[in-house]
Order: sequence, then C-alpha cells, then structure tokens
Amino acid sequence: MKWVNKLERKYGHICIPHLMLVIIMGQAMVFLASMISPVNLIGKFSLIWPAVMRGEIWRLFTFVFIPQTMNPIGLVITLYFYYLIGNTLENTWGDFQFNVYYLCGMLGAILASAFTGIGTSYYINLSLFFAFATLYPDFQVLLFFIIPIKMKYMALFSGALCLIDLLFGDWSTRIAILLSLANFLLFFGGDFTRMVKQEARYYKTRQAWRSQNRNNWR
Repeated sequence: MKWVNKLERKYGHICIPHLMLVIIMGQAMVFLASMISPVNLIGKFSLIWPAVMRGEIWRLFTFVFIPQTMNPIGLVITLYFYYLIGNTLENTWGDFQFNVYYLCGMLGAILASAFTGIGTSYYINLSLFFAFATLYPDFQVLLFFIIPIKMKYMALFSGALCLIDLLFGDWSTRIAILLSLANFLLFFGGDFTRMVKQEARYYKTRQAWRSQNRNNWR
C-alpha cells in the first residue's frame, strides 16, 4: 500500500468522491432506461474490443454501468450489497485509494478485453467483495436472508470457484480472471495469503482438538 500512499500525497485531489454511489446509480439508470428505450443500451455500453478499435471509446467507461442482472428484485439486492461493500471500503481507505482500486480493476478488465475480445465488470465487483472480506472477515450477512455466514467463508468459497475456473477454464477465462483481479493482488496479495494460512492452521488445530476429545472419550 506504500505506492498508493505516495500517489495520494501527490494526486490525492484528483478523484471522484462517493464513486461507488455513482456506479450504483449509473447501473440503476441503465436498467430503467433499458426497460423503456428502443435502443439496446446493454449492447451499446458493453466492452467489446473490436468496437472500441472502431472508435467507440465510450465503451471503456460505460461497461461498469451495465447491471449484473436484469431481474428487478435481484438487481435491488445486488446494488444494495455492492453499495454496502463499496461504501465501507471508501470510508476505510478514503475516496482516492478507493478510486485507485476500482480504476486498477477497470484497467485489468480493459486489458483482458484486448486479449479476449470482450470485457466485463463481474470480476471488478468480485474484487470489491474480496477486499471487503479481507478487511472485515468476521462481518456476517444472511445467506438467502436466513443463514448467517461470515464474509471470509463466502470469500474463500468464491475464491475456490475462481481457482477452478483458472485451472480448468480456457485461456480467455484465465486471462480475464488474472487481469481483472490484479487490483486485489496489488492491494492484498500478502494479506490474503496470510489469511488463508491462518484459516488452514485454525482448521488443523480444530481437527486435532476434536480427534483428541474422541480419543479421550473412548
């Protein structure tokens, strides 16, 4: 994080305040406009590299405003969840550092689209989730509005799915994952590795304790 602090001392005044709120409102507006507009806004805003090369430069920015789902209820839940995560990160880091984190994710997605032909904000949002889970691992959410679960376990599960895609997916998928999650690796590579090791040690200790208790009861 030292490199981010150096950037902030020099360019801290250059940032978008409340960036996550801007992203969330933009996605909501695109969703509403798509319901009434005869123009295919999703297609116009998508990050399609050949179209960018034809001069449609706006796609380099508008792809982050594409909703993750077009289901109204699902959209409300998704927007609220990512606003909670993004707003918390902004309050923790400050506007500038959050801008840098999100911009690095965008640059990764853009680079991925240059290799694969198409980019998405999915992994940018996933990187926000990973960052939140790293900073607040014991924060609890209600899975399916019923089951309480800590963020660190959700992040480990999502990370395992990414690892499976990385190992068994095609090269376009691998490139998209690696480049789009580069912001998380830049900010949290060391912290994430330590967290995984800590959870592994805790699991081994718990298993040893259970095994010892079973032997004592025999």
